[in-house]
Amino acid sequence: MTATLARPEIDDTAFARLENEGRLLNPLHKAITGVPGRVGFRGELALRFAPKLADEARPPELMCPQVMAIANVGESFVPFFAGYLLSFESLKDVAEVLGDTLSASGKYFLFCDNIDLSKKYQVPYNGATFYVLPILESTVYNELLDLLYLEKNDLKKKDTAGKLDAVANAALKFSAKFESISYEQGLALMGPVRNPNENRPV
Repeated sequence: MTATLARPEIDDTAFARLENEGRLLNPLHKAITGVPGRVGFRGELALRFAPKLADEARPPELMCPQVMAIANVGESFVPFFAGYLLSFESLKDVAEVLGDTLSASGKYFLFCDNIDLSKKYQVPYNGATFYVLPILESTVYNELLDLLYLEKNDLKKKDTAGKLDAVANAALKFSAKFESISYEQGLALMGPVRNPNENRPV
């Protein structure tokens, strides 16, 4: 019900194209939040679609999971976006999919499985700057709480929209500086891509 109610609002935000392209998938939340004029999304962003076979809908070939993002009614850019990457290489896909919704003033966080656990980077790409941080056996949500000095207990009683608002509000004020590297340097520095299905029981 909430997702349906939010449709007019989504249509007037930077999420509109992504929604129309069928990229905002498996939402925990895709609706207005507690901040007036703000639409929030928690779910997965489809980065690369599989070729369609007749009428068969196939799952995307590449996804950015654990996405947290907001967009404001009447604005053409996404001010806050965070997500998980199995490989640093996929930063390019995220930047190209977000495309014209990126802004030089936006706060964009990518938690990446195959960069050095002791490193944090800023990577300029497509007119925006991405904060690229390591992640291991955790979630984007928990990593953001640590990065932004938010107490999990303070957010426990909030609903999904309230948690998203709290994280987004803190992220918009984030001003730490990390080592700046190019996308090409990141490709050279990244480690092997882990098989996420390895060692899992069948």
